Amino acid sequence: MPVEKYRSVEEMNRAPVRVLPGNRFDRFIRHCARYWKLAPRVYPRGVVKFRSAEEAQDARIH
Repeated sequence: MPVEKYRSVEEMNRAPVRVLPGNRFDRFIRHCARYWKLAPRVYPRGVVKFRSAEEAQDARIH
């Protein structure tokens, strides 16, 4: 994709938007889905209650 230079913001806004052939957004979404399958969430959902501050601190470390 070539580099375009503009003299003002108005000139930049009038320029046509270039779109590459093919839908790369679909590929991006597939990569995101693959990432979340490979790297699942580390923290469980919801609120966790602890009986003591030591137990909470131990959960943060592990």
